[in-house]
Amino acid sequence: QVQLVESGGGLVQAGGSLRLSCAASGLTFSRYAMGWFRQAPGKEREFVAAISWRDDSTHYADSVKGRFTISRDNAENMVYLQMNSLKPEDTAVYYCAASIVTQLTRFRGDYWGRGTQVTVSS
Repeated sequence: QVQLVESGGGLVQAGGSLRLSCAASGLTFSRYAMGWFRQAPGKEREFVAAISWRDDSTHYADSVKGRFTISRDNAENMVYLQMNSLKPEDTAVYYCAASIVTQLTRFRGDYWGRGTQVTVSS
Protein backbone atom coordinates (compact mmCIF):
# COMPACT_ATOMS: atom_id res chain seq x y z
CA GLN A 1 0.00 0.00 0.00
CA VAL A 2 1.46 3.33 -1.08
CA GLN A 3 1.62 6.00 1.59
CA LEU A 4 2.78 9.58 1.25
CA VAL A 5 2.89 11.54 4.49
CA GLU A 6 3.55 15.27 4.49
CA SER A 7 4.91 17.31 7.37
CA GLY A 8 6.40 20.72 8.02
CA GLY A 9 3.45 22.99 7.38
CA GLY A 10 2.52 25.81 9.70
CA LEU A 11 2.01 29.52 10.14
CA VAL A 12 4.71 31.90 8.96
CA GLN A 13 4.94 35.62 8.29
CA ALA A 14 5.31 36.95 4.78
CA GLY A 15 8.95 36.83 3.71
CA GLY A 16 9.62 33.82 5.89
CA SER A 17 10.55 30.25 5.03
CA LEU A 18 9.22 26.75 5.58
CA ARG A 19 10.47 23.32 4.58
CA LEU A 20 7.93 20.67 3.75
CA SER A 21 8.81 17.00 3.90
CA CYS A 22 7.11 13.97 2.40
CA ALA A 23 7.85 10.44 3.53
CA ALA A 24 7.02 7.76 0.97
CA SER A 25 6.48 4.05 1.50
CA GLY A 26 5.00 1.12 -0.40
CA LEU A 27 6.51 2.04 -3.76
CA THR A 28 9.86 1.81 -5.52
CA PHE A 29 10.60 5.40 -4.67
CA SER A 30 13.64 5.78 -6.91
CA ARG A 31 11.51 4.97 -9.97
CA TYR A 32 8.85 7.64 -9.37
CA ALA A 33 8.86 11.31 -10.16
CA MET A 34 7.79 13.21 -7.07
CA GLY A 35 6.07 16.51 -6.78
CA TRP A 36 3.99 18.99 -4.85
CA PHE A 37 0.60 20.49 -5.54
CA ARG A 38 -1.38 23.00 -3.52
CA GLN A 39 -4.99 23.99 -3.08
CA ALA A 40 -6.14 27.28 -1.65
CA PRO A 41 -9.67 27.75 -0.29
CA GLY A 42 -12.16 28.06 -3.13
CA LYS A 43 -9.56 27.31 -5.79
CA GLU A 44 -8.55 24.36 -7.93
CA ARG A 45 -5.59 22.23 -6.94
CA GLU A 46 -2.52 23.52 -8.79
CA PHE A 47 0.90 22.17 -9.63
CA VAL A 48 3.83 23.58 -7.66
CA ALA A 49 6.98 21.59 -8.40
CA ALA A 50 8.25 18.19 -9.52
CA ILE A 51 11.53 16.31 -9.55
CA SER A 52 12.57 13.49 -11.84
CA TRP A 53 13.56 10.01 -10.68
CA ARG A 54 16.14 9.78 -13.49
CA ASP A 55 18.44 12.75 -13.12
CA ASP A 56 16.97 14.99 -10.41
CA SER A 57 15.85 17.47 -13.04
CA THR A 58 13.14 19.80 -11.77
CA HIS A 59 10.12 21.72 -13.01
CA TYR A 60 8.33 24.56 -11.25
CA ALA A 61 5.19 26.59 -11.58
CA ASP A 62 5.99 30.14 -12.67
CA SER A 63 4.49 31.48 -9.45
CA VAL A 64 7.15 29.80 -7.29
CA LYS A 65 10.24 29.85 -9.52
CA GLY A 66 13.21 31.33 -7.75
CA ARG A 67 11.54 31.00 -4.34
CA PHE A 68 10.83 27.27 -3.92
CA THR A 69 13.26 24.37 -4.31
CA ILE A 70 12.29 20.73 -4.59
CA SER A 71 14.73 17.97 -3.70
CA ARG A 72 14.69 14.27 -2.96
CA ASP A 73 16.65 11.68 -1.00
CA ASN A 74 16.24 8.27 -2.60
CA ALA A 75 18.09 6.56 0.25
CA GLU A 76 15.51 7.81 2.74
CA ASN A 77 12.45 7.80 0.45
CA MET A 78 11.93 11.49 1.14
CA VAL A 79 11.05 14.51 -0.93
CA TYR A 80 11.32 18.08 0.27
CA LEU A 81 10.01 21.49 -0.68
CA GLN A 82 12.04 24.42 0.59
CA MET A 83 9.88 27.52 0.43
CA ASN A 84 11.52 30.92 0.80
CA SER A 85 10.22 34.48 0.48
CA LEU A 86 6.73 33.25 1.25
CA LYS A 87 3.76 35.39 0.27
CA PRO A 88 0.19 35.41 1.58
CA GLU A 89 -0.92 33.99 -1.77
CA ASP A 90 1.14 30.87 -1.04
CA THR A 91 -1.39 30.00 1.67
CA ALA A 92 -2.84 26.59 0.82
CA VAL A 93 -2.91 22.93 1.68
CA TYR A 94 0.20 21.40 0.14
CA TYR A 95 0.02 17.85 -1.19
CA CYS A 96 2.83 15.47 -1.99
CA ALA A 97 2.35 13.33 -5.09
CA ALA A 98 4.11 10.47 -6.86
CA SER A 99 3.91 9.81 -10.58
CA ILE A 100 5.31 7.38 -13.11
CA VAL A 101 5.43 10.03 -15.84
CA THR A 102 8.84 10.75 -17.32
CA GLN A 103 8.05 14.23 -18.62
CA LEU A 104 7.87 16.60 -15.68
CA THR A 105 5.75 19.06 -17.64
CA ARG A 106 3.08 16.35 -17.62
CA PHE A 107 3.45 15.55 -13.95
CA ARG A 108 0.26 14.30 -12.36
CA GLY A 109 -0.55 12.55 -9.15
CA ASP A 110 -0.81 8.79 -9.34
CA TYR A 111 -0.55 8.67 -5.57
CA TRP A 112 -1.35 11.44 -3.11
CA GLY A 113 -0.68 12.39 0.46
CA ARG A 114 -3.32 13.94 2.71
CA GLY A 115 -1.77 17.36 2.72
CA THR A 116 -0.25 19.83 5.15
CA GLN A 117 -1.52 23.36 5.78
CA VAL A 118 0.70 26.32 5.03
CA THR A 119 -0.53 29.73 6.15
CA VAL A 120 1.37 32.90 5.35
CA SER A 121 0.30 36.00 7.24
CA SER A 122 0.78 39.50 5.87
